[in-house]
Amino acid sequence: MADEADSEVILAPLDAAFVMEPRALIAVGILTFLLIFSFFALALTGDSSPQSPGQETIENDGWRAFSVVAPVDTGINVYHDHFRTNDTYPSWLLDELGVNKICELTFDGTWQERYDTDKESCWNSLTASDIVYFPGTKIIGTSPDGDSDILILDDPSDGHGSAVTGAVLNANPQAVIFFVEGFSTEAVLAAANQPLVDVITTSFGAPGSVPVSGIERGTEIAVVEQGKMHTGAADNSPSPAIQDSTAGPPWSIGIAGYAEEGDDQKEIMSGSYPDISADWTQYLPNHDDIDGYHETSGTSFATPRTAGILSFVLESLRFEFNDYGAGASPDLRQGMLVNGTDSDGNSFIISNADVREALNRSAWYPEMGWDPTSGTMPISPVAPCTQTGWGLVNLSNIEPMIAHLNQTSELGQRPSDVVVCMDANQEMREAYWNAYPSTPDVFGERYLVNTEGVERRLN
Repeated sequence: MADEADSEVILAPLDAAFVMEPRALIAVGILTFLLIFSFFALALTGDSSPQSPGQETIENDGWRAFSVVAPVDTGINVYHDHFRTNDTYPSWLLDELGVNKICELTFDGTWQERYDTDKESCWNSLTASDIVYFPGTKIIGTSPDGDSDILILDDPSDGHGSAVTGAVLNANPQAVIFFVEGFSTEAVLAAANQPLVDVITTSFGAPGSVPVSGIERGTEIAVVEQGKMHTGAADNSPSPAIQDSTAGPPWSIGIAGYAEEGDDQKEIMSGSYPDISADWTQYLPNHDDIDGYHETSGTSFATPRTAGILSFVLESLRFEFNDYGAGASPDLRQGMLVNGTDSDGNSFIISNADVREALNRSAWYPEMGWDPTSGTMPISPVAPCTQTGWGLVNLSNIEPMIAHLNQTSELGQRPSDVVVCMDANQEMREAYWNAYPSTPDVFGERYLVNTEGVERRLN
């Protein structure tokens, strides 16, 4: 049978989907105990996070230091003001990202008027093999699955991808967006195989974190082989994130939700025992107009917001250490996300593992009161990691992460009980994803979930 990355997506038989080796069964048993224990030890806690940093323009004599984020989702509203820019991407950047088509958009009139004007010159001519730059926007887009009504553009009946991408840019307005429309392994690989992509963010998966495989082979290639980072949304249910094919693999950063600017407690309908928790509710761009916004909630948006934070950190370090490239190409950048030099000409390198450690150290548990009418859950003082992982992350984590990574102010080690808890988390994930479903079954076949079994993680 063809390798998973090249094969069509098929529905896994239920009996095959739940086959687990003893190590994975023991791991899930330990997880269940920890979750039950933490839910019976709830306490009132609060926010000790610093203020969010500002954003400044970074430029060099040629172009600026930059970072590339790849949302993989439904499509994107390229006409919305949220995605506009006066910046023009240089030709070498377009070449290295494989751009083979440029669509000059109309930026006068309503959304419908703009779309109608551009229909013949752009939208009706796109194919699954096109990688398209939209001048005047921050977006380069592609639709490798080729199965939507309007390739790349968020269709009138949906808006998930536009909101997801808006969340990235809310955290890092300067990010270069390499947008991939699709829900498949092939869509993830379209980003994984781009050398300049730094962070891939995905906000979809099997409902209820049903333990069946999904895009984990694509994200494994992106992270393990290409050195990129992957942020994956935990389910919008209290289900443990460990067995989730988007948030669970040990190479991925699994993200749940919390009520930022509310009581900073864990959202009840949000995956448990993830890597971190980020802002559940955000104000994001509409998909069918040019300047409207809406409030929306879910791990779907906590996840790309975190991708934007990581992008901001990388971009800042690249500027500081004279690194005007992107990605972590093993051939071009020795697998390093930052590969530059300091003011004395000494080499300065940062890997995926370095950034992930800084993220984990910078996370925090709140210490403020809980509003029982808020729809959130108090974070337990005992094993809080089983609810929110390493803790909460927002824009306030950016400056401490940068200071830690550039070695000007090292972040302290987390308490030993948190480290033990999250080490157990990682060990369970490694055991589970080594046993199932990453390795072939006894018949030598791999199982995947078809698109009917995939949902956008929107509350």
